[in-house]
Formats: sequence, C-alpha cells, structure tokens
Amino acid sequence: MAIYHPLLFSLDAERAHNLTVKALAAWGRVGTPLGRDAAAYPRLATRVAGIDFANPVGLAAGVDKNGEAIAGFFGLGFGSVEIGTLTPRPQPGNPKPRLFRLVEDRAVVNRYGFNNDGLAAGLARAKTARRAGVLGINVGANKDSTDRVADYAAGVAAAAPLADYVTINISSPNTPGLRDLQAQPMLGELLAASRAAAGVTPLFLKVAPDLDRAGMAVVARAAIDARLDALIVGNTTISRPADLRSGAAGETGGLSGAPLAPLARAALVEARAATGGAIPLIAVGGIASGEEAYARIRAGASMVQLYTALAYEGPGLPGRMLRDLDALLLRDGFAGVADAVG
Repeated sequence: MAIYHPLLFSLDAERAHNLTVKALAAWGRVGTPLGRDAAAYPRLATRVAGIDFANPVGLAAGVDKNGEAIAGFFGLGFGSVEIGTLTPRPQPGNPKPRLFRLVEDRAVVNRYGFNNDGLAAGLARAKTARRAGVLGINVGANKDSTDRVADYAAGVAAAAPLADYVTINISSPNTPGLRDLQAQPMLGELLAASRAAAGVTPLFLKVAPDLDRAGMAVVARAAIDARLDALIVGNTTISRPADLRSGAAGETGGLSGAPLAPLARAALVEARAATGGAIPLIAVGGIASGEEAYARIRAGASMVQLYTALAYEGPGLPGRMLRDLDALLLRDGFAGVADAVG
C-alpha cells in the first residue's frame, strides 16, 4: 500500500482508475494471483440465487466497466466480479472531470454517466476472459434512449448466455431520469421484460440507498413478484452528510466510500424488513473491512461488494477481508456464511 497509494493519488483520479484496471488486466494475463486464493477458506463458500460462490466478497460494478481485467480482479481474491454498467450502444459519458477524491473523508464522488464501450465490446471480452469465480454482468440504458425498457431487455438477453448472473442497474444518479424506473408502473414493466429476457440466468436488481421506506417496499414487492433472484443494496448516494471535510464534497454526482456506510446499512435493514428474507440481499456501500462485511451479513446480506475502499485500502483488501471474515465466523460458531445471514 505504501507504493500503491501515493503513486496513484498523485495522478488525476480517473486516469489513476484507468491505469489500475490496465495494470490488473496485464497481471491477469500472466495468471498469478495477486492476493488470497478465492477458495482458500472453505468456511466462506456460499450458495446464493442458485450460484455457488467461493466466498461472499465481490467486486461491484463500475470498477471494471468494460470487462478489461476480469482475470486480474479474480486474482485479488474476489469470489465474484461484476463488470459494467454496459449499455446497448457505446457512450462517452459525462464531460470530464467527473471523478473526484474526497481524501479527508475516504470517499469519492463520480458523475461518469454510464461511460462504456457498449455491450458488444464488453461481452466479447467476457467471452474470452479467464474466470476464477462467478462473473456478473451489469446492464443499463443509453442516455439518449427513447425506450429504456427495451434497452434493458436487449442488454439482459445479450448478457445472459455469458453471465453467471445479470444485474439491472436502475439506481445510478448520473443518467437523468434513470432512478424514476424504481417506481411503478415503469418498474413492473421493466422487471417483466428483463425477467423474460434473462431466461434461466439469475437476474439481480441494483437499487439506490436513497429510497425511503415506502420506496423500498415498492421495489421489494415488485422484485419478488417478478421472481428476481437478488437485490443489490445499493449504489452511490446523492445525499451529502453534514460532516464531510473535503473541498470536493460539493461536486455533483454520486457519493461513495466511508461516509456512505451509515446510509447503506440503514437501506439494507429496510430491504431486509421489506423482503422478509424472501429474496437474497447483497450489500454495497462503505464496506472497507472484514468486520464491516460481517456486520452487513449479520444484518441480512448474503454477500457484499466493494468499490471505493479499494482506492484507499489497496489491492490487498479482499485477501484481508477473507481472513477476517473466516475468523469472525469461527469465533461466533458459524459453520458457514449462510448460517450468519440475518
């Protein structure tokens, strides 16, 4: 970390992100794991949505948008890697600068806007990638789409044959109007079309941590009715805690990292109450340690995902989390992850 952290933080945030992905892509081609073997702790193996995971620690969508470094990220010890968000057509995203570090707060604000090379390019990389775990593919709609439901259905249909699971992302704050899809009647139409497009491939839904209790109840009911396989709770937040210290806190976009943790925890609790355990939950937001991952599991998450913490904790974070999660399960007498959920 002493090398990783200062060198990258001396660069523009988006350039540093892109260089990290390229470095991991190159390392993945060598085939040597950088971190802990994903299957090194048998106690961490778990089954969620009919899928067997070597461990419950996953890479969140948005880190490897175009599926360039799938093997490299698996080499860090992740049990699952979720690429994307991929849209039907390539799009450049919002104008730069659009990624801002809040170093004093161990946070990031981004307003990328689903910048990606498009479904065809991302899926081509996924098809040839060396996998050492579960691969998720996250899909979204183009910013200028006139039929967003059709965009999602097309994305799901294209990704399903290659993915272990597909995620519908309707919770990014950086595409105007996208979060409106979290409300009825559009939500029901979107989920029905996407479920039909997925076929037998497990289908996940990624929702915002900013939903209130009523909004989360609507999403939970719709997901259960549409026979979705998991809810990812959640995404970045448009809110800003009052105690942020960084000068970049006022930048427009979604906030992630340590300050998101309290809101993400509360959203997980709301989702657990709204679903009644009828659908698996995956926790995202402000998770930077094995202890926090374990707390989310005890609060109802079957799995967790990381994003911003990697920038501050370095590539050794997944391996440390696996070690600590295993020790916590052993300490509390749990034979496996599933026994600790909720």
